[in-house]
This record gives sequence, structure tokens and C-alpha cells, in this order.
Amino acid sequence: MAERPKAYGLTAEAQQKIQDKYKVADEQETREWIEAILGEPLVEGAAPDQPLGHDAYAEALRDGTILCKLMNKLSPGAVKKINSSKMAFKMMENTENFLKAMSDYGVSKHDQFQVVDLYEAQNVWQVVCTLHALGRKAQQRGFSGPQLGVKESSANKRQFTDDQLRDGQNVIGLQMGTNQGANASGVAFGARRHIMPGDHH
Repeated sequence: MAERPKAYGLTAEAQQKIQDKYKVADEQETREWIEAILGEPLVEGAAPDQPLGHDAYAEALRDGTILCKLMNKLSPGAVKKINSSKMAFKMMENTENFLKAMSDYGVSKHDQFQVVDLYEAQNVWQVVCTLHALGRKAQQRGFSGPQLGVKESSANKRQFTDDQLRDGQNVIGLQMGTNQGANASGVAFGARRHIMPGDHH
């Protein structure tokens, strides 16, 4: 991974806040889920019960191949071409293809990381969160393989009769307050002008 210059000031503070959010237990859950679906380790020879940690986890996913394979297991053919080249733009293209396939699968863009979050390890926590969102969506879509997290809830649409809708229009919500007893007494705009008889200035 390319070395980034050391951050100072506000950039360092922002990076520290991101680091503080990072939870290795959540990282480990995503790792175990990916390995169970793919039937291969994220990192060859790494102890399966020990979290990889921020840097090794990011490096394992960085080229995007594992993410693309995962997406194709959840939704066969979702990623048409997986680049095996280690050229930077090819690795980033894999990640972009994975993100597009996730959008097509139904994962909200708000739940997705940005390519640089992973490629430059700027926000690996967001990568972990994205994989949890993908796990929830997979359950909602009925994926029968290994599960990650709780199932995403479905829409609960309600039907109202015309009478119920009409009755609702006559209700003033309490957060709007009340207009009873309101009037304009005591309201004055600007200073009053006093006109005195015989004053001709």
C-alpha cells in the first residue's frame, strides 16, 4: 500500500475519529461471513479466530477481487469481469464494479463506502459497515447461505379509507400549537409618530 504523508491538524483529528470508531469484533464478523461464503481465507495462513486488524483487513480486500467474488455468490453474474491485474486503476475498477453491483442488489448508496476508503485505507470502518449492510440485504432477499447481522426490515404499507383520510385533515397536530386566544393586540411596528398641533417643522 502506498505510504500517505502523515496528517496534521484537522486532518489528523478526522482520521483519529475514524480510527476510534473501528471495532475489530465487527470486522471479524464480516471476515468470517466472507470466508464462509467463499470457502477460502481472506489471508492465507492467518488464524481464523483472530481478527486481522485494520491494516491487514484493508490490504486483504484492497484489490477488490474478494469483494467481486462475494457479490457473485450473493447474486450470480452481478460482476461480469474481475480484474486480476495489480495495477492501481484495475484494482479500483474491481471495487467500483462491486459497489455498482451492490447498488443493483438494493444496498443504499448511503450505506456504501467510497473507493478511496478502501484503496487508501482512509476509512476502513466504512468498509466494515458496508459489508454489514450487504449482509442485511442478502437476508432480506432470501440468500440461503451464511448470514451476517440482523435481517433488514421490509416496508409496512398502511391502507386508509377515504373517511379516515378526511378525518385526519381536521386534526391540528400538538406540535403546531394552538391558535385559540390569539390576536394582534399589543403588536406595534416601529416607533409611534406623535403630531402636536401647531408643530410645523
